[in-house]
Amino acid sequence: MVRITVLGKSPAWQDADGACSGYLVEDGDSCLLIDCGSGVFSKLRRFRDYAEVDAVVITHMHADHFLDLIPFACALTYAPRQRLAPVERGAAADGHACPQLLLPSGATEVLHTITSAGGQPCLLDQAFAMSEYDPSQTVVVGSLRVRFQPVPHFLPSNAIQVRCGAGGRFTYGADHGPTDALDGFADDSDLMILEATLRRPERDGPRGHLTPCEAGEHAARCNAGRLVLTHISDELDWEWALAEARRAFDGPVEVAREGAVYEI
Repeated sequence: MVRITVLGKSPAWQDADGACSGYLVEDGDSCLLIDCGSGVFSKLRRFRDYAEVDAVVITHMHADHFLDLIPFACALTYAPRQRLAPVERGAAADGHACPQLLLPSGATEVLHTITSAGGQPCLLDQAFAMSEYDPSQTVVVGSLRVRFQPVPHFLPSNAIQVRCGAGGRFTYGADHGPTDALDGFADDSDLMILEATLRRPERDGPRGHLTPCEAGEHAARCNAGRLVLTHISDELDWEWALAEARRAFDGPVEVAREGAVYEI
């Protein structure tokens, strides 16, 4: 049975005492962190030893989805129980945790620019086994199989579907505007976690986010078992958001809350 724990569900600005996007996926001894936005690393430590995380996968390169890779890398490098970071990049010394870091195309250069500005150009290379994934390929993390689907956003973004050995399916849409890209990819998911950032659609330019009603429409088209609204601010009326989603989706709907656990 897969457990999905919400570590952070805020949009680009954090809720009071909240964290941005981060979801812990556990299946027995297999442990995957999806996104690692601002504030997520401290929330992770409430639920799991960070040295036991097998892999971190980043959906897209907006700061609210990756910025806490920096404190995560610092912990893996400098924490008292960790040995000195290995000289060879991405190679774990005895007793030194080195999770996989799975990144979208072009992300390595972005992260090197950030860490170089802080005078530590190899910080992430030494802390993680870094690689850029091909969205057309499936990644295996222990008993978990991870698939990707590009979705429309303001920069390249990938929805993620996780399947466990027992057959359960969880789909996380990441950030995206209205799209038919999830049709087929996410069909019959036991759980869909979809963003519901907007009270009303963007007035101008490309669409990069959903309203709660649009999230409900996507879940209905995919015949999801359950819908959880995420990337939603504590400044938005959640009862209104739930009512909007239920206009389009007649299955169970709730708003993501930090610490909420879902099992499939």
